[in-house]
Amino acid sequence: MQRLPVKNILVACAGLALAGCAVAPAAAPGSALVIPLDHLPVLTGQYFPIDSRETGHLYHIYISYPEGYGEQRAKRFPALYILDGDSLFPHLASNQRFLHYDDDVPGMLVVGIAYGSFEPPQNRRRHDFTVGADAFGRFLENELIPRVEQSVRADPARRMLLGQSRGGGFVLHSAFTRPDLFWGRIASNPTVDLLPSLLAAPAPASRRDLHLLVASGSLDDPQYANARADWLGRWTGRNDLPWTFRSETIEGGTHAADSARAHRLAMRWLFRAGPAAK
Repeated sequence: MQRLPVKNILVACAGLALAGCAVAPAAAPGSALVIPLDHLPVLTGQYFPIDSRETGHLYHIYISYPEGYGEQRAKRFPALYILDGDSLFPHLASNQRFLHYDDDVPGMLVVGIAYGSFEPPQNRRRHDFTVGADAFGRFLENELIPRVEQSVRADPARRMLLGQSRGGGFVLHSAFTRPDLFWGRIASNPTVDLLPSLLAAPAPASRRDLHLLVASGSLDDPQYANARADWLGRWTGRNDLPWTFRSETIEGGTHAADSARAHRLAMRWLFRAGPAAK
């Protein structure tokens, strides 16, 4: 499948319009509208579609390059994979650049996994992150990660996965079922009551350098927060887990609006960087 430059991305509906990118009027459903991203250098990188055999679904993959990627041709970079890329990729790919400037976090590749719409059936997050979690996990491991690591200079030893809400629940599922696949995982306000895997003992890992951070907003909706508090009580403080486990509360944080704060907490922790890193 041919890789396309970002500036030639064909967006099928206005629902895919990246935050801050849509400078033209919204297209009518079903029409074709070219959204040029070459005027947004913070998102410079690649795009390719991938039709998964594992899930039977089409995904849109965006990769943003770190600063200096073109000049440092012998270097491999950490890679952060972001679920719900339709909204979180433009937001957190930009934020990652600021963390590099201000917090001493290394430059990295940011991989956004998008559906191309916020609406079902094209958007399958309710399926992929719950009952379809095993198939989606195989898509990541067997199809997406090999394709990314053939396309860009990503460091296989420093893969990271970030998800929000149901996506955060999938991050936990991945940590419990395939711990070795990602070096670092960030679950922002994860839902924890939709996946039976989160109640079973985690699978063993062959690596001893794995990390998992759960970030919870102090003002998260009680229907999510109460279940998460019970779940955290079950796993916090144990010394038999395959990853270093950390739970953080974001004071004043709500369910959906603080993913960038969770992202920053995690990057500073994972790379032990920045003046206030813990």
